[in-house]
Amino acid sequence: MIDASLDALQQRLGHVFAQPGLLTRALTHRSFGVAHNERLEFLGDAVLNTVVSALLYQRFSGSDEGDLTRVRAHLVREESLHRAALGLGLPQVLRLSEGETRGGGAQRASILADALEALIGAAFLDGGFDAAQQVVRNLFGELIDSTEIDSWSKDAKTELQEWLQARRLAVPSYRIVATRGQAHAQTFEVECLVAPLGLAERGEGRSRRAAEQQAARRMLEGLKASDRPGSPLRS
Repeated sequence: MIDASLDALQQRLGHVFAQPGLLTRALTHRSFGVAHNERLEFLGDAVLNTVVSALLYQRFSGSDEGDLTRVRAHLVREESLHRAALGLGLPQVLRLSEGETRGGGAQRASILADALEALIGAAFLDGGFDAAQQVVRNLFGELIDSTEIDSWSKDAKTELQEWLQARRLAVPSYRIVATRGQAHAQTFEVECLVAPLGLAERGEGRSRRAAEQQAARRMLEGLKASDRPGSPLRS
């Protein structure tokens, strides 16, 4: 890791550190040494959620809490942070142990997402809330400005869980009941069980997640169809 690479990173972040040690620590994985970035990650996670919440509050003035919470969850999930970390070039500047480096740690989504949160936490300590807010704006502002609430619709598993919780029923469980095909082209069959109601539905997909979504969708459709006046399913 050379000074030029850190200078370029700071330009992409939109914040030049007055305390370079904070930047170095934010880029240090716990495998490298004791002065690692986990505490900064903890702080950065909180700052990120606060700034993104404020940006969404301003962007979607007519949306309710549920919509805003759902969009925020998509923006701050590991996949989104990983993508932003790649855009910043973090794999080239992370400090990892030799073993972690050989194992591909510099490309691992969880490590990169954690380092990005640590950078946000470091910017907060270095320059205060305004500095951290500017970093988050640089990372996510364009996405927030271009997105629409409807583009972050609930998936079937989330909607089913919320439907059941609203009626004070336990969340569903999922289990694989069958797999078919060769390893590179498997089809999964998954059962969705709502134990308190004694109901089960099955779904199929090329991945476990896709099969769970289909099973949840079928379960939800059946529950909504039976949710009529006088039905025990109604709250």
